[in-house]
Amino acid sequence: MVIKMRVFFISLFVLVFMSSSLIAQTPNLSGVSKNDLTMNTITTALPFLSITPDSRAGGMGEAGTALSPNSTSIYWNTSMLSFAKKKAEIGLSYVPWLRQLTNDIHLSYISGYYKINQKHAIGGSLRYFSLGEITFTDNSGNVIRNDKPSEYEIAGAYAFKLSEKLSVGLNGKFAYSNLTGGLVVGGVNTKAAVAGATDLSFTYFSENAKIGSLSGAYTFATTINNVGNKITYSENAKRDFIPMNLKMATSYRADLDRFNNVLLAFELQKLLVPTPPIYAKDGAIVSGKNNDVGVIAGMLQSFHDAPGVVAKDNNGNFIQNSDGSYQILKGSRLKEELTEINIATGLEYWYNNVFALRTGYFYENKNKGNRKYVNFGAGFKYNNLGIDMSYLISVSGKNSPLANTIRFTLRYTVGDAVDKSN
Repeated sequence: MVIKMRVFFISLFVLVFMSSSLIAQTPNLSGVSKNDLTMNTITTALPFLSITPDSRAGGMGEAGTALSPNSTSIYWNTSMLSFAKKKAEIGLSYVPWLRQLTNDIHLSYISGYYKINQKHAIGGSLRYFSLGEITFTDNSGNVIRNDKPSEYEIAGAYAFKLSEKLSVGLNGKFAYSNLTGGLVVGGVNTKAAVAGATDLSFTYFSENAKIGSLSGAYTFATTINNVGNKITYSENAKRDFIPMNLKMATSYRADLDRFNNVLLAFELQKLLVPTPPIYAKDGAIVSGKNNDVGVIAGMLQSFHDAPGVVAKDNNGNFIQNSDGSYQILKGSRLKEELTEINIATGLEYWYNNVFALRTGYFYENKNKGNRKYVNFGAGFKYNNLGIDMSYLISVSGKNSPLANTIRFTLRYTVGDAVDKSN
């Protein structure tokens, strides 16, 4: 037991060190320091699609892509459903949202899966996001009407096991967003936005992985989420990307003895959405690339379009080269690209598969949104019923709207998975 604990904590130290190195963020590239980079946040439409719905991952720094399968895997990583040990599960989650700002915004999420046999699994989910009550007024401040804007997403899921340790998953989604109720805003007719999207996921899972003499389970997973059409809320407005994401994750569950196990998860996340360029006063692009492009072009462009830092003279004007291009500080483009990678780490402890404690940390660079928070959570299972809760503490500032976020999840499982056909 002493040897097992020693090996586990050595492994834990290695992964935490990797996380810390990335959080310290990016190499010391010649010609630019971290203080030279400026705010350049990537924004998307339908941000509710990226809100973590469940309390388990919500208590582990939102590192949910490589966690063991459950009904919420449809959000995180559908391919993981191929390795589920239960025949079926249904889950219900509720998240009061932005409680620092208001008390009537919330996310509700219901999801479930069914294992057809050892190779095939199907599932579905419904996400509903209420933005509370909003009062619309005219230019004079007169009340036009009160409305309750809302958004929802319906998803269908399918997972297929390629081999004993490999699986793929595919989701099809429909999202609907009605923020104005068809109101005329500034003389422009508005409408609800509609998007169709898909998720693709891949998992390698080994239930007999060892670190030294310590037995456990190892998972590597990667997903591409929300690949879908751009949307708009009026006829002639520019269309916006939805939050397409790339996630790469790994986890290791260490079985310390018959009653105790600990799982460590580590995840990298990146938006597959173009970075806004830097513009001159006349509207010309000084650095970066035009971000008004198609979906596939935008996904590919997101890996190499960071504008970096444009050199300025003593008067604050951009410095031009003799050929008309602008001087970019050496290494600043690469450094900005690396700051677009978010980091999530989580730790979960189970006693006798009945009671769980969780914690985690999420990091986003200050120039890309500045979400930094610590999560805590707990879970309890009794027979087929499971209850989870998580709590978020922001460390990015006293006025963070995400501070004190609480999530609740209720799960119910049915039977053990049985192989009916190969």
